[in-house]
Amino acid sequence: MSIILALDSSTEACSCALAIDGKIFEKFEVLPRLHTQYILPMIQSLMAEHELNFTELDAIAVGAGPGSFTGLRIAAGVAQGIAFGAELALIPISTLAALAQPSIKSEPQYVLSCLDARINEVYWAVYSKADNKIELVGEEQLCKPELIDVELTGSCYGVGNGMNFLTQMPEYIQSIITAYDSDVYPRAAAMAELAIGYLAQGMTMKPEDFSPTYLRNKVTQN
Repeated sequence: MSIILALDSSTEACSCALAIDGKIFEKFEVLPRLHTQYILPMIQSLMAEHELNFTELDAIAVGAGPGSFTGLRIAAGVAQGIAFGAELALIPISTLAALAQPSIKSEPQYVLSCLDARINEVYWAVYSKADNKIELVGEEQLCKPELIDVELTGSCYGVGNGMNFLTQMPEYIQSIITAYDSDVYPRAAAMAELAIGYLAQGMTMKPEDFSPTYLRNKVTQN
């Protein structure tokens, strides 16, 4: 079995989690603009509670984006620093996938994971659910809410503060959203859960090769 540390500061929330032999332990706080002050103490406290040193970890999972530019850089820097020091691999985890993961047992076949990207835009992706796993449908995107474009064969559950723009989304999207929760954030616990499978599949990278996914530099003019 494995021991994985996961951390995320991609939104107003800040969290870290440990996956220890399949069990998840997490510290989570909503701390706007205070990530730099709290993320290391949170990690140190969690590690101390379980009497672990960084060298005893098998890997570090980190929120890879999309999300706040500054927040992503904070988590990336901390994760890379720990990984370099303890000679560990990183496991990048999509913040949109982490947002969708807790909804794996909800009834609709699909999950629309959607985060407010500011300036009247949203980061979004759709995930299908099968065999107790989520799978990305298409790709992660950034656009105005009214330009979200996806064709699905079933109903959809919406998650993330981007769902506050639901009334601006196309009528088709509104028609397939059977329920949503806009008061949720990507969490390190979900990242740790996803990282267990990723590590088993060898989906890791050297810390020096990691850089966050911002998406905004990929946006096209419409």
